[in-house]
Amino acid sequence: MERSPAAARPQAGIRHRAGSALRTRGNWLQLAKFLVVGASGYIVNLAVYWLLLRAGLHYLAAATGSFLVAVSNNYLWNRLWTFRGQRGRVAYQGMRFFVVAVVSLGANLVVLQVLVGLGAGKVVAQAIAIVLVTPLNFLGNKLWSFRRR
Repeated sequence: MERSPAAARPQAGIRHRAGSALRTRGNWLQLAKFLVVGASGYIVNLAVYWLLLRAGLHYLAAATGSFLVAVSNNYLWNRLWTFRGQRGRVAYQGMRFFVVAVVSLGANLVVLQVLVGLGAGKVVAQAIAIVLVTPLNFLGNKLWSFRRR
């Protein structure tokens, strides 16, 4: 079955916008800043996770607690530095950031549980899970939380 030219246009538009976005220096700079902020959040997350495990919390509860601390760190730095030119109302963007973070947390907990179930150490599994979920987190924040109006 052949596609009509009208049906092909939305996909061509998406490809054009994606190609344009990949050629824009500012997007790469923004991704680099997001990764720097993410690296600080990664360190905060793993440090708090380790401390909560040492305090006797179940690994999934520890992952949730460390997430809350790290997401607060990340929101602050992403708002002030990464997406500075795209700041809107703090409560509005904060709510959107939190929704993206909760979706990312859900994905993180699934990956974490699978990796621990496969025999990975809890801290190593959390480290891997964070890395695997980062692209979802960036896209959600770039395209929704901090998008330009």
